[in-house]
Amino acid sequence: MARRKKKMSTVLISALLAVGCGVLALLLALVIWQAVWTSLQPPAATTPTAPTVATNPYDAADFEYDGLFLACTAGKSLPGIDVSSHQGKVDWQKVADAGVKFVFVRLGYRGYRNGAIHEDIYAKTNLAQARAAGLQVGAYFFSQAISEEEAAEEAAFALKVLDGFQLDLPLVYDWEYVAESARTGEVTKNELMVYTKVFCDAVEKAGYDPMIYFNRHLAESHLELKELTAYAFWLAMYTDEMTYPYRVDFWQYSDCGRIPGIEGDVDLNIWMPRS
Repeated sequence: MARRKKKMSTVLISALLAVGCGVLALLLALVIWQAVWTSLQPPAATTPTAPTVATNPYDAADFEYDGLFLACTAGKSLPGIDVSSHQGKVDWQKVADAGVKFVFVRLGYRGYRNGAIHEDIYAKTNLAQARAAGLQVGAYFFSQAISEEEAAEEAAFALKVLDGFQLDLPLVYDWEYVAESARTGEVTKNELMVYTKVFCDAVEKAGYDPMIYFNRHLAESHLELKELTAYAFWLAMYTDEMTYPYRVDFWQYSDCGRIPGIEGDVDLNIWMPRS
């Protein structure tokens, strides 16, 4: 009787061991299957990081006048101007001797009523003579585009006026809101974003660095700056206190400057290089 019980116990233990091994084998098979299944799945889609506009590293306390021009006391800065036919004939040597280091020259403009394109009558003279006087030279086109085709036409026109002239500074897209009654009065934010990219991409393809000119109102009402961070920014804000929240490369802080070599008012700018 005792021998029979011992034999039954041995059978029971063997059966339990067999069941346990089977369970372990099943679990191992499940682990291997899960690993294989996971390896065969495509990688999970990742949400791209949304572009952001760099915050302005400067505030009002970082700027003060150094003679005729506003200067940044918290980093490197250079004084400059922008000119068009409104300034008439410029004595560029006097401008340079006054301390101006750079200039943006208007190449042309589109009329805000009839939409015709015109070359600035002083564009080529200003480009050549400013360069000869030792200034760093950039350029801009005053846009009133109301279609992609017109923005592309303006870029082509600006490039034609330059005719291979090598700029030191960017070629600027200067689209401005004139009035509700102007031909651009009903241009929407989405439309202007398209025009801006068309112009900037065209001049970049031609080998020039694009830049966008805007004031605070236009930036808020008609531009999405976070989608334009591939381009440099030129802010028009007529004050000597920097209160704009985002970083800009150039700041037009006055439209009524007076300097030797130019009769009448001229726009004053400050350049704050990023490097």
